[in-house]
Amino acid sequence: MAFNRKQRLRDNIEAIRTAFILDREQRTPTAREKLLLERYCGFGGLKCILNPAKELTDAVHWAKSDLELFAPTVELHRLVRENSKDDTEYKRYVDAMKQSVLTAFYTPPEITGTIADVLHGHGIRPDRVLEPSAGVGAFVDAVLENKPDADIMAFEKDLMTGKILGHLHPDQKVRVQGFEKIEKPFTDYFDLAISNIPFGDVAVFDPEFTGSHDPARRSAPKAIHNYFFLKSLDAVREGGIVAFITSQGVLDAPSNAPIREYMMRNANLVGVARLPNNLFTDNAGTEVGSDLIILQKNSGKKRELYDYEELFVQTEKTPIGSFQNGYVGSIGMIPHSDLISGTDPYGKPAYKVMHRDGIGQMAEDLREHMDIELYKLDKKLYEMHSLHPALGKSTVTETISTPVVTPEIQLRHEIAAKPEAATLQPEEEKPEIEPRRPDYSEGVQLSLLDLWGMTEEVRKQEAPAKKKKTAKKESPARRMPPKPQAQVTPKVTTAPPQPSAASLTENRDSHETKSVSVAAKADPDDIYATLDWDTNPPINGFYEMMMDLTPERRKELRRLAAQHQEKQRVDGTAVKAAPAIDMPEKEATKRPEAQTEVATVPVTDNNASETTTSLFLEFETEKPKEEPLDLSPRPFNGMLEPHYRDGSMVLDASRNLGYLKDLTPYGATFQPLDLTSYQKEKAMLYVSLRDSYERLYRYEAEYHDEGSAQRGALNTCYDEFVMRYGNLNAKHNVKLLMMDAAG
Repeated sequence: MAFNRKQRLRDNIEAIRTAFILDREQRTPTAREKLLLERYCGFGGLKCILNPAKELTDAVHWAKSDLELFAPTVELHRLVRENSKDDTEYKRYVDAMKQSVLTAFYTPPEITGTIADVLHGHGIRPDRVLEPSAGVGAFVDAVLENKPDADIMAFEKDLMTGKILGHLHPDQKVRVQGFEKIEKPFTDYFDLAISNIPFGDVAVFDPEFTGSHDPARRSAPKAIHNYFFLKSLDAVREGGIVAFITSQGVLDAPSNAPIREYMMRNANLVGVARLPNNLFTDNAGTEVGSDLIILQKNSGKKRELYDYEELFVQTEKTPIGSFQNGYVGSIGMIPHSDLISGTDPYGKPAYKVMHRDGIGQMAEDLREHMDIELYKLDKKLYEMHSLHPALGKSTVTETISTPVVTPEIQLRHEIAAKPEAATLQPEEEKPEIEPRRPDYSEGVQLSLLDLWGMTEEVRKQEAPAKKKKTAKKESPARRMPPKPQAQVTPKVTTAPPQPSAASLTENRDSHETKSVSVAAKADPDDIYATLDWDTNPPINGFYEMMMDLTPERRKELRRLAAQHQEKQRVDGTAVKAAPAIDMPEKEATKRPEAQTEVATVPVTDNNASETTTSLFLEFETEKPKEEPLDLSPRPFNGMLEPHYRDGSMVLDASRNLGYLKDLTPYGATFQPLDLTSYQKEKAMLYVSLRDSYERLYRYEAEYHDEGSAQRGALNTCYDEFVMRYGNLNAKHNVKLLMMDAAG
């Protein structure tokens, strides 16, 4: 069927009108509306929309051959203008349509269906599919016909086309943005990448490629078709398939030899088909040379290239002066095709492949050609890394090693120094929300220095003070509770254990300046007679009460306590105490104050049995053991706010504190943090304040744009802020704060 420009333009207008209606009514299309949407064919070949068409007087600038398209073009502009929020959005729509004039050549559904059918027939049953340049979803429909439960992520940069694609496939992950926006969690993720990718000398910005040490990767973003191949090889998992229709320049241009060599070093060549130049004549009214290239990712191959892979890298000069890929020259054309000499879109000499029959026969001939080519498909490699171990296929995990650096918190990974701090559990796979994140080898702990963004210089200044403080804590005098707390009350008495020799030696060194004259005269067992009030201040009147007792009474109490302890030992309920060490009475007389350390409670870990000095074991309550904190990464189950980024500190649905990583529009990974109660309290206040402020700012912006409809939400958020943080004219202050932040 010949290309009818007027009918194509009319079909596009009705599809766009339907899309705007569905947006306004926020519903899915009916069967009739879906047919209208499917007739959208883009603006490739419709150069008329490049002409001015705002007023009737603009017709004088049109060529006579295009005047029949003037009225529908004016209608198109009016339709878009009336359904745009402002002039800026209208300009974005028009610019997108104009840019698609030279690139939007949609593949006939007969061809997309044939490619998907042949792959399916050779065992390619993908669960996760990537369509990096989807158009209105011809390849999406073809894949879903063979695998209805496939999870498809489709990118479409054109605003109008992306809107229609979203209405045609509301159940799939449709992203109206460039393929370069795909996130790192989707590296090594998809089973199949299939598309008719854009081509031309259009550059793409991707820091991951421009900063690469590989010259092929650095040069790939300079031409969009080269970039799509290398980026898609990153996105598919090992053994995954990349099947793209692209321009002949990928194979024929001598300058693309490094790109082709990179492909062969990181993938197996499955098949190539040189498609007829008249493939897009019916849909776009143009003749353009294109190729179908099918690769299978095999980044670990170390063998030498096969002969046909060497031919894939090489190009040879033709008799008419053009260049042709060596592999294409060896396999020939698809059946019922003729090779004629002509020129390429840039006017240079080139061979054209013209098919003699219609699109139906062209699809059958392509099927025959692909069946022959796909003998090189490595099915074992494909199945080895599939998602179905129950079918005899092993699951391969993907590891993303790029650390997360966030503007909100600076994280220190301390697990290397303390490997026992946390045990990470494998993450449960949840493909509908986010890609798998196995093999996490680190837990993350956060210190106050990290939490509040202190610089490295401050950390260095704090280090000596911390060390000194730690040493002070570890001294025996500080580490052990005062002796009087371990003594019995007048009602129940006990004999204090004898101090150790080490304690006596240490105390002798630390108290050389103290006088021992009083201690020499006093009872060596009576520590209250020589109590140092400077180092042992009174505690709730206990010392005063003991000092009021006569030495004889205190000695009698100690005797009764010893009898009580001996009786408990005989009855089998003896109190655990530190073993007494016999020493001469003279030594004890010299250093009686050293006995203040005999009530030492040893520092034990959670697994060791605790030493107690209590006389009433039957009343002791057993302390519950704290369960270790689970620091394993997991899917984030809270609400994803628009202001969240990779590294944002958040609270999950169970009020656990952590940060986000691998953030995508479909979910994120939650990495819990191990914080002290004080750190957690401050962090939770920060999260609450930040989220409240961000909501306030967002509501304020929407309030100015949409009028009183947002007043209720804005007031509610204000009230929440006032309730949380006090009513110090908070509404006015926060409003000024937001205006100041907005510049």
